[in-house]
Amino acid sequence: MLQPRLQGPVKALDSLLGRASFLSAQRSITSQSHFFANTRRPQTSATGPSSILSRTAAPVLLPAFTQVRHASHNAQGRANAGTKNTAGKRLGAKKSAGEYVVPGNIIFRQRGTLWFPGENCGMGRDHTIFALEKGYVKFYKDPERHPDRKYIGITLEKEDTLPYPKNAPTKRRFGMEPWPRVVDNSPEIVKAKGDISTKGMKGVVMREGYMFREANWEIGRAPEIKGVKVRQWKRNDRWTAWRVRAQKILRNAQSKESKKKRKAKK
Repeated sequence: MLQPRLQGPVKALDSLLGRASFLSAQRSITSQSHFFANTRRPQTSATGPSSILSRTAAPVLLPAFTQVRHASHNAQGRANAGTKNTAGKRLGAKKSAGEYVVPGNIIFRQRGTLWFPGENCGMGRDHTIFALEKGYVKFYKDPERHPDRKYIGITLEKEDTLPYPKNAPTKRRFGMEPWPRVVDNSPEIVKAKGDISTKGMKGVVMREGYMFREANWEIGRAPEIKGVKVRQWKRNDRWTAWRVRAQKILRNAQSKESKKKRKAKK
């Protein structure tokens, strides 16, 4: 792009063009001034037009404006639009009709919706049609869904055809195989009927969770019924309290050691 700029100082010109170019320009200008001095008309008075002509014929070093061109390059987007000849995007069918596919296989690449996803197929955001179920590829039309659209679907069996008949049960793959049922001709086992007997279980009542158990207060009376005697606690007997405390500390230490050994084995 050409941009007009004001005349710079002589020092800037000397740094840009060099000393040699500056001297050559000065010689050409002085030769022009001598030519104008030799061809001017004689005047009668010293202060007449000859003096004005001599002043105007003074050497001029630079024009009033200079033209500057910046050879810049586009830093964003395409610098030279339309000059690239890139490789094709490889659009079209990737799987043929009747070919076996698994979930995730690309069946058809396209720009726009030339084909639409049908049975057991999906479409990506770039209109690529891919498989959602393992089976066999089918290209078909379904006038009941749309009169003009073309669909790509997948059948679970190779002999099946698309579209399925109207109101037909939808076929799904549950990951199971058909297996013949074995009929057992042995005599039937007669199950006993009646309430559960609670004989010999004194105080047992059905609790939450369909469990037969005793009440908590009855369980607490078990030592009394068995005749278990517990030594009476004496508050001022510090010797017995110290022994009980020492035994408790020893049991806790033993349990910690056993836990450490189990962790070390793992």
